[in-house]
Amino acid sequence: MEGHTIMKVLVLATSYPRPDGYSTLQYIHSRNQLYLKHSIDVSVIAFDADTDYKLDHIRVYTLHTYERKIKNEQFDLLISHAPNLRNHYKFIKEYGHLYRKIIFFFHGHEVLNTAKTYPKPYSFAKKGQVNTNIKRRVYDQFKLGVWRAFFKKIAYKSHFVFVSEWMHQMFLKFVKIDSQLIEGRTSIIYNCIGNIFESSSYDYVTPKKYDFITIRNNLDGSKYSIDIVTDIAKKNPSYHFCVIGKGFFYEYNHKPKNLTWIDKSLRHEEIIGYLNQSKCALIPTRLDAQGVMACEMATFGIPVITSNIDVSTEVFDEFLNVGFISNHEQNDHVDYLFHELVKGVPYKKNDKYFSRNTTLKEVQLFENLIGEKGDN
Repeated sequence: MEGHTIMKVLVLATSYPRPDGYSTLQYIHSRNQLYLKHSIDVSVIAFDADTDYKLDHIRVYTLHTYERKIKNEQFDLLISHAPNLRNHYKFIKEYGHLYRKIIFFFHGHEVLNTAKTYPKPYSFAKKGQVNTNIKRRVYDQFKLGVWRAFFKKIAYKSHFVFVSEWMHQMFLKFVKIDSQLIEGRTSIIYNCIGNIFESSSYDYVTPKKYDFITIRNNLDGSKYSIDIVTDIAKKNPSYHFCVIGKGFFYEYNHKPKNLTWIDKSLRHEEIIGYLNQSKCALIPTRLDAQGVMACEMATFGIPVITSNIDVSTEVFDEFLNVGFISNHEQNDHVDYLFHELVKGVPYKKNDKYFSRNTTLKEVQLFENLIGEKGDN
């Protein structure tokens, strides 16, 4: 991309990774790092930040700094990731007029009716759940109504990016915006994966410690289906399972003897190490907009078993090393899938989620939007 015109973008993020090791919304930072490599000048406003800082050459500012020092700088694009009402809506309502083009990236809950789409929480996490459900339903209706009116108002200068076709359909279903109003203003661009999963491949030769491995940042969210993993382990005592992630699930649920739980969060390099110790990744899910970690595992080349839900069949339709189970009758096919998938290694690396097919498409979109004449 040498010699192409430098563009300047401002990215809005509710939270952002920090130099002290705090890691959140890493998928935004991964994008921004790749933007830099394509001569895009990136600045970030992290709404929860208390101080300005720099991370991997990317400048991160507080809202206070923006209002005092940056507000009048000229940016080619304003980019909003996972927009919420408290921060993003308020910011764009106040300062959106300063930007010729605004891009919204939808990653999940922000435009979902969560009361209708999210699975029921685990029983140990249900304290105050009745009141919570009522509040959630009320807030969802309010949230979706605000976004419907706001997107209708600013559609003329906006572009809407969805991380899956499933996410796009949910947007239309719940926001209920006229599809003609945003015709030509939407894109389906999958999240990129961590570079290490793109550049390295599964070591299928080294002896394996585990038959199945499950890695989740949060064990206690029912959508991550640790109960399904645990049930499969109970019904398959001859296999050795490994679950890695933080949470209280096994303080309230029996952990079978053939399941090892490692109570920690992993960096990408550590994930690679554990995958290479395992024969198959077991990543069931009840809900996801894409499932980036599962995409990373599949791209890495380890056999993967996940749930037969719409978004999963969409994002893995080209992966020979991925098999699907029912969330309700999961045990019927696990043993068969395991043997079929494991005997197929090594698999040819699938590049569907390589940066050239994900983030580079975003860069091309940015260039096209900047090149548009006027706002139509």
